[in-house]
Amino acid sequence: MWDYNNKVMDYFLNPRNVGEIADADAVAEVGNMTCGDALKIFLKIDPATRTITDAKFKTFGCASAIASSSILTEIVIGMTIDEAAKVTNRDIVDRLGELPEEKMHCSVMGMEALQAALGNYAKEHGLTLPSVTDEDADDHEGRIVCKCFGVTDVKIRKVIELNHLTTLAQVTEYTKAGGACGACLDQIQQILDEVNHVAKKAAEPEMKPASGDFSKLSPVKKVLKIQEVIDREIKPALERDGGGIELLDLDGNMVKVRLLGVCSSCVNSKLTLRKLVQGKLHEFLSQDLIVSEE
Repeated sequence: MWDYNNKVMDYFLNPRNVGEIADADAVAEVGNMTCGDALKIFLKIDPATRTITDAKFKTFGCASAIASSSILTEIVIGMTIDEAAKVTNRDIVDRLGELPEEKMHCSVMGMEALQAALGNYAKEHGLTLPSVTDEDADDHEGRIVCKCFGVTDVKIRKVIELNHLTTLAQVTEYTKAGGACGACLDQIQQILDEVNHVAKKAAEPEMKPASGDFSKLSPVKKVLKIQEVIDREIKPALERDGGGIELLDLDGNMVKVRLLGVCSSCVNSKLTLRKLVQGKLHEFLSQDLIVSEE
């Protein structure tokens, strides 16, 4: 059973603004009941002030989906559509206090529904909302990455950027992508790498691959360099999800490591070794290094 705080339980057991608005000015539906979650949101908007005067919802899903949808309606009532367009899933989670990581996709669903409804309204009235893109209004435009849950590359990129995600497990928890057959995990990792590479380059321009010839270093210095990259580039990402990594040995170009915590039993451990661990060692040290788990 999920460990929900009192506020989440209150909004689950006593949801506010449930139902429909018969003459709603903006309506949108996201999710899919066959996948476990769906949300339909209704907004009443004053055309003179562009203020949301009422909001209601109907949802199919768990306690997190109901609580997220309910508190979202309270957040946006009284906002102008320009203000509401800037509401993200982080605002929903902050108002609830917290959500289990595995249920963060419920807050993302609320953000998607709101932005889709506002996008539809703006399109119908010839308005421009800078915080809402055409993808929000046109029902998840983009290339389908996760066929099991119908998640596009546009959504994955947006959620990674908004929530500063760094691991495959987080992307799955926030979007469900990769949570079924797993065939799309390589594509998700590629998107994750691309987004975080750009963000890291902007935030830390001084972090550059090591210069010099790694192959000419002594064995001891090679181990120290490898440990440095692990501590700086790899451990923080794994520890955010309750995992970790230990350097065991260096045999020629073979780097032997042990995954710790949740990483040790994760179904994506081989991908983590290849994409994250070996990828970072290639980036900062040498393309010749091969990572194996002991």
